[in-house]
Amino acid sequence: MRDFRLLWAGETTSMLGSSVASVALPLVAVVTLHASTFTVGLLTAAAWLPWLLAGLPAGAWVDRSRKRPMMQVCNTVSMAVFASVPIAAWLGVLTMTHLLVAATVGGVAKVFFTLAYRAYLPILVGGERLLEANTRLQGSESAAQIAGPGLAGLLAQAFGAVSGVLADVVSFGVAVLCLRSVRAGETPRVDTAERRLLAEIRDGLRFVVHDPYLRTLTTFSAMSNIALMGFKSIQVVYLARHLGAGPGQIGMVLALAGAGGLFGATLAGRVASRFGTARGFLLCEMFAAPMTLLGPIGGGATGLALFTAAGFGTGVGFVASNVLTGTFRQQYCPAELFGRITASTSALNYGAIPLGGLLGGVLGETIGVRETLWLMAAAQVLSVTVLLFGPIRPLRDFPPPRRSGVPA
Repeated sequence: MRDFRLLWAGETTSMLGSSVASVALPLVAVVTLHASTFTVGLLTAAAWLPWLLAGLPAGAWVDRSRKRPMMQVCNTVSMAVFASVPIAAWLGVLTMTHLLVAATVGGVAKVFFTLAYRAYLPILVGGERLLEANTRLQGSESAAQIAGPGLAGLLAQAFGAVSGVLADVVSFGVAVLCLRSVRAGETPRVDTAERRLLAEIRDGLRFVVHDPYLRTLTTFSAMSNIALMGFKSIQVVYLARHLGAGPGQIGMVLALAGAGGLFGATLAGRVASRFGTARGFLLCEMFAAPMTLLGPIGGGATGLALFTAAGFGTGVGFVASNVLTGTFRQQYCPAELFGRITASTSALNYGAIPLGGLLGGVLGETIGVRETLWLMAAAQVLSVTVLLFGPIRPLRDFPPPRRSGVPA
């Protein structure tokens, strides 16, 4: 399908750029600006804080609006914001405050883009092809996570850490051009003109609160994200200052770790066919969480190898489970409420990420970086208990789509 291929191409390019930037921004903070562990954690938090501040109203606006134009605007804003970072660096005026502001504004654009993108995909491909489309997109994201850190390391080694941010800018430009070429039409909601924004937000929240499956998945994801981002927010500090890895080695380790996600994306369909979508999701999470315990073990070359193995294993499980739950939500939730439901769950899920980033930075400064990695890995394992005691555990497959509106 032409339109999906264009969306896929644009998003693959953008995800590659974002993967480069996810390593490049902390490297700029650590190598160029000599930031503290707490400040690096704060940088991670700033990129995700907008989910707490703007997630809920963004969902209502997405449901009211055409998705593709909104996605184009978001990518254009992100391109302009991140372009200011290399420009400031070349002029010799780049500061940590500038990095934090850029990460925050880019995060706001990401909130609106993500909600519009998830609502637009079912319109573009139809419900019967959602699993296939999500598998391809998650596969591309995982491939980007493999190539991105390595590319970031190479760019930093050759041209300086800030060059990775410039690569992200270019990728946003490609995504804008691809979206402009998509022809698929969409019909926005027409019944919202006289409704208040708060009432629409409340509809989405009520749906999630009253639905046992979405409620359980949201609670689990929030706990898991706090632990995972507490771990990831200081991983560059750990690799650079505790294992003695240079920018090129860091990029290589994170690229090899990210290869697990590509494998997980290709595995998702097979897992669903053999075990069922719900049971397969649970098995993936039960495999991924304990793998994080390998990350803080050892030192030197052994430590780098174990950290890589931990990242590979968690990538396999988490990406496969994300394909399954992402498809479930897109099929299960009523289309007219999808943006608001997604915003309600994402405000907590992704809103937990800055908390994890701040927690990782604070604990890294106070109890030590390695000790914080151990604590976050243990918390990741503990989060799986939410699933083991929830309504998803006895199911083979996720429940069929809901056709009603807001639950009573």
